[in-house]
Amino acid sequence: MSWQSSPRARVPGAVVVAAALAMSTITLTFYLRSSLVTATLQTPLPLPTAASTDNEEATIQILGHHLEPTHPRLFANTSKWASLPDQIPGDEYLSKWNRTIFRQADEMLSLPPPDYKKDGTSGILDIARTVQLRIKHWAYAYRLTNDPKWKDRIWKEIVHTAGNSTGASFGTPGDSWNTDHWLDVGEFLVAFGIAYDWLYDAWTAEEREGIRWSVVDLGLRKGLESFERKEWFLGVTGNWNCVTAGGMIVGALAVLGDDTSGVARSLLGRAVENAEQHCGKSVDESGTWAETPDYWHFGTQAHAQLSSALLTSLGSTFGMLDSHPKFRETGMFHIHNIGMTEKFNYRDCGPSKITATANSLFFYGREYGIPEYGLFQRDRPDAADPLSMLWYESSLKGEWHDHLPLDKAFSDPSGAWVSLRSSWTDSNGVFVAMKGGKMTGHATHGNLDAGDFVLDALGERWATELCQDSYDAPGYFSSEDQDSVRWDYYRCGTAGQNTIVHNNSNQVVDAEPTVKFESTLVTQKTKGKTDAGGFWIADLTQAYDGMSIKRGVRLLPERSKVLIQDEITDALETSQWRMHTKAHITYSNSGRIARECPFQPPPPPPPLLAALMLTTDNQIYA
Repeated sequence: MSWQSSPRARVPGAVVVAAALAMSTITLTFYLRSSLVTATLQTPLPLPTAASTDNEEATIQILGHHLEPTHPRLFANTSKWASLPDQIPGDEYLSKWNRTIFRQADEMLSLPPPDYKKDGTSGILDIARTVQLRIKHWAYAYRLTNDPKWKDRIWKEIVHTAGNSTGASFGTPGDSWNTDHWLDVGEFLVAFGIAYDWLYDAWTAEEREGIRWSVVDLGLRKGLESFERKEWFLGVTGNWNCVTAGGMIVGALAVLGDDTSGVARSLLGRAVENAEQHCGKSVDESGTWAETPDYWHFGTQAHAQLSSALLTSLGSTFGMLDSHPKFRETGMFHIHNIGMTEKFNYRDCGPSKITATANSLFFYGREYGIPEYGLFQRDRPDAADPLSMLWYESSLKGEWHDHLPLDKAFSDPSGAWVSLRSSWTDSNGVFVAMKGGKMTGHATHGNLDAGDFVLDALGERWATELCQDSYDAPGYFSSEDQDSVRWDYYRCGTAGQNTIVHNNSNQVVDAEPTVKFESTLVTQKTKGKTDAGGFWIADLTQAYDGMSIKRGVRLLPERSKVLIQDEITDALETSQWRMHTKAHITYSNSGRIARECPFQPPPPPPPLLAALMLTTDNQIYA
């Protein structure tokens, strides 16, 4: 083979519950009652040879370590792979995941290679992630079976997506992975890196050369060019830096020692330093992810992959796990963000995850010594993944929630929010979460949503989030200025949030709400029948022009009722109390009480259900 070089309207299915406010001072309250590795060393690796002067420190750090000479070396070494077949039968979780991985690999085996089709501003990202998912599963299956059908299918996928198929083109020759949208390149680099490394001894010399050409010329060389151009994604925190720099690192580590061009050597030091300074600092002082709870999956998946690959290839994570002292807390951010039905999905929810899971928790739990992370994740629906098989510790014992408080506040001003719940294990229990924090500075994924909340009880989500509008909508990512087009989209502006709308206006974009939190920090094991949950108060006054407001939330005794209380001064007739729900809404004759029921047609409410009650003299409308 020769390899050549919005929709600005309400969302269907969601009802807006709003209360008009006309008093100078008003308190709004509603209740919801529920029923209850150290590497084998050879001579030091000379890298990078083409580093700039300002990258000298990163070069020295890497020169102090040695490259693992054998393959595979990405995410696990040969001894781990050799021991895995004996570990699987004796471990309940490994056995279950292994069956799932093989079933999924089989299901994907007969699918054709993907067509090249750009998806608006998202480029070919879904295609890149689909290819990575396939290759990762097939490569895992090959390593455990040596069945050539897996290798043959990977090769077919690689030839096609490198643009070398005789049957169909794939993108622009020489730029098949779409450098216009560098997330695509980062994901392809991981996919091809895994194929090269995990099946290293199975490939012929010509096949290895072809895959290596793809990694270097379609990915790593483009990475060097992006550093020379100082591309924007190399200077930000969050998922963009983690995925792009992470792809460069994983791809370079896969071909190091074989790449005679020097590109992998030249790029690795720069990418490691860059990721440590940006991806590694993508959390705030509370461990909250810089962008959104959904983008946490993309960012931490890439961060864990690049950190793990460095550890197993060079024997060090090069500061990736501790460049920000609170990165170890980001697992708790994720755990406390999960309610009884789904996460507190504020801001943009992001595109399809495909390869992005929460299985970084297995790696973080192992490396940080926090067993709760692995214990939590092993029972999640996304746990079955080849990387889980390599990162999971079979020795984990106990319950993940035994020592976790039911109440947790994340109080860094950049992203302050709170999580309160009645139980960690009762799917019919109560969960309420609310946010304050700055509304800008989140990679243009934020909403004008100070005071926004979600509410779960009786196995249903009563107050819900709408997630993002179309990323291709005109001006959606234009800016975060007060007059930005972004805020005109219903899902991004204040009207599309579960909070107060004042004078039919959006909140003030540069507001910095202050918060107060108190709790006894009881756990599921220590709570009593009369225990009240903690309370959290956000002063939202800065978010409104001409109106003073404090919003508080707490769980009342027995943690079966939720209190949300607003103390408002100088409200206008056009001010509204707003909540979005997918439930069916009915109103009392007075118009003062709204009841929710998630069923159609609604049955009589349970005896203990008073789902939503707004105490105001004004009419409630949907």
